Amino acid sequence: MVKKVHHVVQRPGRDAGDPDVVIPVAEDLASVPGSPVRDRDVTFYSREYPIESQTVEKSADREWGWTQYIPDVLRLSRKHEEANKPLIEAAAVSGEIEPTASVVAEVDVTASIREKALDLGFGEVGFTTYDRRYTYASKKKWSKYQHAICLALEQDYGQTQTIPSLEAEFAHFGTYEVEGELGLQLADHIRLLGYHAQVHSPNGDDSGAFIPLFVDAGLGQLGANGQLLSPHFGSRARLMIITTDAPVVHDEAVDYGINKFCDQCQVCVARCPARALLQDKVWYRGVLKNKLIYDRCRPIMTKYEGCGICMKVCPIQRYGMQPVMEHYVATGDILGKGTDNLEGYEIREKGYFGPGELPHFDRQTFKFPKGTKEEVLFAQFKAKVEANGAVGDGEAVEFANDLKHIVDEGVSRTDE
Repeated sequence: MVKKVHHVVQRPGRDAGDPDVVIPVAEDLASVPGSPVRDRDVTFYSREYPIESQTVEKSADREWGWTQYIPDVLRLSRKHEEANKPLIEAAAVSGEIEPTASVVAEVDVTASIREKALDLGFGEVGFTTYDRRYTYASKKKWSKYQHAICLALEQDYGQTQTIPSLEAEFAHFGTYEVEGELGLQLADHIRLLGYHAQVHSPNGDDSGAFIPLFVDAGLGQLGANGQLLSPHFGSRARLMIITTDAPVVHDEAVDYGINKFCDQCQVCVARCPARALLQDKVWYRGVLKNKLIYDRCRPIMTKYEGCGICMKVCPIQRYGMQPVMEHYVATGDILGKGTDNLEGYEIREKGYFGPGELPHFDRQTFKFPKGTKEEVLFAQFKAKVEANGAVGDGEAVEFANDLKHIVDEGVSRTDE
């Protein structure tokens, strides 16, 4: 059934010299630019219940995760952690580095930064206000500047389609490593323009929720899979931001039709092996979204090579936004839905699953330590007291030593 077009979005091509991407948005998919937001609610939750990094809030399962990787993934993760360390350390102090040249009034800093970012290889570049409401509690004092440069680096297409696999994890980790280095190079360029630049590392030490900033910068909309769906590569990208005091011109949020398209599509919801995605949107912290059930997602993602099936089976990722939206306007159907080409995947030791088929996991699969390492330690100690009625001096000393070790060790921010 042919759909009436409500509006058309035109974006520059993926690479220099490529034709513009023209995206038709059907009338029944039109909603609002960006995300449906209750601004007062976002402000309230940010003030009263600020968000925090999972590496802080869920440090117990972060440590548990290392015990669940298969040997090949464990080796790759350790190598990735080693490669990330100097990138994270450089990003951590980047905001303190002074500009290396004076400001030249005639230079269009927005155009210069955008051009340099594209030359470096970033596939999407956008500018917006750095909205501190989405900053992690532990990073609020660290984050310095008022403007956000949103940067997306595309992940290899072929490797991504093998999700979940070791090959896909090579793409996942490798893209982050390249992006971390490119971000430092772009920061150097900004300093040559006479301004400060603070690199918010994407390598496990990110400073907050990045997707709302990307949506505000017009680089895509939030998908039902909880990922940014951008015009050129959907969710097949790794995101980072750089904040700056350079007077950049901000972009505006765009309605690509994704808010309502995902309501029609639902492929990621239906194909999630963990059954971790909700079909219906809910208001959460002031944003209307499909909420992820973390406790179902985390163990599958950890045990099966990063999972990522919600990325793999998204038609925007697989085929691109323009072909998918053109197909919807022409037919009223979701491109690839119900086909093995889009929906089929294989899970190690479980086999192949086509449309309508999902793997089975026993209850034990979803048992893992919840919360921080301190909370888990306290829970174990409490259980010991309840079981025995008392604890000996040796057990009390052991508990105190374990707690001190956790405090001294701090939080690892390099585990993703």
